[in-house]
Amino acid sequence: MSGLEWESQRVFLAVLRSGSLSGAARMLGIAQATARRRLESLESGLGVNLFTRTPTGLTPTASARGLIHHVESMAIAAEAFNRMASGETQVSCGIVRLTSSEFLGVEVLPGLLSEFHYKHPGLKLEMSIGDSLEDISRQESDIAVRLQRPNEAGIVARRVGALHVGIYASAECLERYGEPASIEALRKAPLIGPDRRSADLRRLVDMGLCEADQSFTIASDNHLFQLSALKAGLGFGLCPATVAATHGLIEVLPDSLGLEVDVWIAMHNDLRKVGRIAHTFDALGAALTRYLER
Repeated sequence: MSGLEWESQRVFLAVLRSGSLSGAARMLGIAQATARRRLESLESGLGVNLFTRTPTGLTPTASARGLIHHVESMAIAAEAFNRMASGETQVSCGIVRLTSSEFLGVEVLPGLLSEFHYKHPGLKLEMSIGDSLEDISRQESDIAVRLQRPNEAGIVARRVGALHVGIYASAECLERYGEPASIEALRKAPLIGPDRRSADLRRLVDMGLCEADQSFTIASDNHLFQLSALKAGLGFGLCPATVAATHGLIEVLPDSLGLEVDVWIAMHNDLRKVGRIAHTFDALGAALTRYLER
């Protein structure tokens, strides 16, 4: 594949993501005229129109939609190649891409990465934070932090500890509603829980906190929102002990309710010989272990 062909396809992907030639040009750091020329060259080579112009921007045609998966796969491969090639033998320079859930990525990882970041200022950390985790078996990310054991082929996984998760409330909430003396009393209090995420509901059912048809006073599948609702005193809900301590939340019925959630760090086996990635994996794994031992 020639460089020009790949650059044309990069423009195609950038237009898909931004919805316009000007947006694609900004994303790629090229002139809009260059972006237009490369897109026209790609359309000419394929013999199809990839976009139609609408009042809201460029809309992909059926032909373009059929190519989206392929061009995204090529982009992932190119990004993985760049990360592998950047500072291959160096520990303190290059790119390392991490993926984790929103909750861990926002509430836990930044503090754990600070010391490592200061020691390796030449190392660029790309953080993919979201509940739809990137696929490390396809090397969409180099390292993953997960709350369940990765089962993809060719993956090195290490259990770094467990989060103690209990039912917590703010001091304001306890002052307003009182501290429940039993699980039955807690069930009658305002509860913060999942909206449609059945796995989260099963966790609460298994704890004995609620029934499968439980109606929550505050319902959301977003764990960061649930934490914000806890901090605001809107009710009682799940929270890891280490995060609760950071925000001054108080555990309720600690002898009756609680569970341990394993935390795993994983990487592709092929990356163990890449110095900066292996070093980041070990350093982050050790930091997670210390954090979880508190």
